[in-house]
Amino acid sequence: MFMAVEPLAGKRTVQITDRRTKVDWALFIKFLLLTVYPEAVVLVMDNLNTHCIGSPYEAFDPATARALASRLEIHHTPKHGSWLNMAETELSILSRQCLDRRIDSKELLTTEVAAWEQERNSRECKINWQFTTADARVKHKRLYPSIHD
Repeated sequence: MFMAVEPLAGKRTVQITDRRTKVDWALFIKFLLLTVYPEAVVLVMDNLNTHCIGSPYEAFDPATARALASRLEIHHTPKHGSWLNMAETELSILSRQCLDRRIDSKELLTTEVAAWEQERNSRECKINWQFTTADARVKHKRLYPSIHD
C-alpha cells in the first residue's frame, strides 16, 4: 500500500500493490505526477530503501526517469521520526477506520480502501499539525546542542 497525503488540503491518494519494491514505488510516483499533481511535487517521506530518487531509473527508460525525478523535491524524515510523516498518521487512521478486520482478497481491500479514501477526501479531512520547533527542542533536548557563553 502506498499513500500520498496533502495534509492542509485534506487530500490523500492510496494505491494497493502486490509488493513494495522500488519499481512499485516508481509506478506510484509516476501515477502521482501524471494524474494527481501535474506540477512539481515536494515529498516528505520515510527512509524505506525503495523511496529513493534512483527508483524511477529501475522502472523506466532514462529519459522518463529523469523527467519524473526532475519534478520531485525529496525530504526524508529522521530515521527514528516516522511520527513526523503525515502519511503515517493517515495510515494509522486508515487502519483504525477501515482495516480493523480480516480482509481476505486484494480486490476487497482495494474496494474498501478506495471507499475510505473517497469519503475522507470528500470531507477534506485535514491534519492539524500542532508540534512546533519549540516543542521539539523541549521533547528532544538531547538532540539539540546548547551554546553557552
